[in-house]
Amino acid sequence: MADSTHTAEIWRPRVTVACVVADGERYLMVEEEVNGRLAYNQPAGHLDDGESLVDAALRETLEETGWTVQLQHLIGVHQWRSTEHGDAVVRFSFAARAISHDPDRLLDTGIRRALWMSRAEIASLGERLRSPMVLLSIHAWLAGRRLPLDTLSYLPEGKLA
Repeated sequence: MADSTHTAEIWRPRVTVACVVADGERYLMVEEEVNGRLAYNQPAGHLDDGESLVDAALRETLEETGWTVQLQHLIGVHQWRSTEHGDAVVRFSFAARAISHDPDRLLDTGIRRALWMSRAEIASLGERLRSPMVLLSIHAWLAGRRLPLDTLSYLPEGKLA
């Protein structure tokens, strides 16, 4: 059993999820206020304690855009050190298909709006992108990266495989 001093010294990255939701040549994006600036991102957010990666991706997309989506594939796992907060981030990026939209749903705090943009429009945002993982995820999608969702396993506490 590790003592609390040793545990406090263990490095822990932030685990996040994101969805690349394509509709033809357009992608679902989020316009949000981050530290006093306007930024653009895919629907994305942090994995909550006790939550599967799949459930987190579905939840974050709904909370940030009002869109219910169906996950299709895992398209990449990306590591990055955030220039925003300095912490390391491990991001699981999923491909998803839009199912339905609730235009009356209140979006998460800080989210200005959800919008559909082309890859060229997204690339033209430059420094206004929340992170380089936005385009990295789109490029993975366009390159045909498709891992089955059962590549991921979720074993809730107390459950045997």
